[in-house]
Amino acid sequence: MNGIEQALATGVESGTVILYPALGELIGQRSGIVNLGTEGCMLAGALAAYAVTASTGSPLLGVLAGAAGGSLIGLAHAYLVVRRRADQLASGLVMWFLAVGLTAVLGASFVSESANPLPIWKIPGLGSIPWIGNILFDHDPLVYISYLLVPGVWWFLHRTRAGLVVRATGERPAVVSVAGRRPDVIQILAVSFGAGLAGVGGAELSIGYVDSWFDDMTNGYGFVAVAVVLFAAWRPLWVMFGSYLFGVALASASVLQAHGVSVNQYLLDSLPYLVTLIALVVFTRRGRSQAPESITAALTNTS
Repeated sequence: MNGIEQALATGVESGTVILYPALGELIGQRSGIVNLGTEGCMLAGALAAYAVTASTGSPLLGVLAGAAGGSLIGLAHAYLVVRRRADQLASGLVMWFLAVGLTAVLGASFVSESANPLPIWKIPGLGSIPWIGNILFDHDPLVYISYLLVPGVWWFLHRTRAGLVVRATGERPAVVSVAGRRPDVIQILAVSFGAGLAGVGGAELSIGYVDSWFDDMTNGYGFVAVAVVLFAAWRPLWVMFGSYLFGVALASASVLQAHGVSVNQYLLDSLPYLVTLIALVVFTRRGRSQAPESITAALTNTS
């Protein structure tokens, strides 16, 4: 496998770590709630997945635990914002700080523990296709599930009654209320489910991509996921593209380091975030008018 192929294949893996929380944040924002605590949801999911996998030997139970851990953080954020009328941005940051502290304390004993990683499944036939096989079809199951999750989220939001209700809640919650629905319940469910996906992204990081646990291991991935949603203008396919863009940038930095390229270490480490920033500057302006009205109103009031 040459350097470019390696960067693309690894980029799909690291991009998947971003894709899950980004899709979850997309669903939450479509209901009208921004969750800057996505980073904390990923941390909680990463620790829960690693701890359960190390204790039981089952990566499947680890993934489920990761989803549950992320959902708990998201539920707390949704409760504060929806029921207690807390500021969305402040609440999200508080959830992040809380997750950083809790995972540092609870995860201390798992730093030196080993856990069974997610298995690598090379899809017969597809995995043998030159280039494409190694890049797309030689990964763990969560990567393959993410391929289906992207069209699944699009279909849910744009082709189902439940998805219509979620989008309507993000635009005009008063209208949804008049129609006999409860916008507060819809938002809590949407944010909690989205946080669960962020927890799955954390699980992919700890028992898939990195196969270890250490403090603050998400390293800003949750904030990148929020930025990807803005870059994608709330469209699932573009969320996938933005996630892989970050993943490839991250993998490229590692591949350059592995091949002994004499570039400043700090510059290489900052490359993925620089790519994300450039993408936001170039593309976010075109999607600003597509932001859900509830989010636009909430952020305007905050500023």
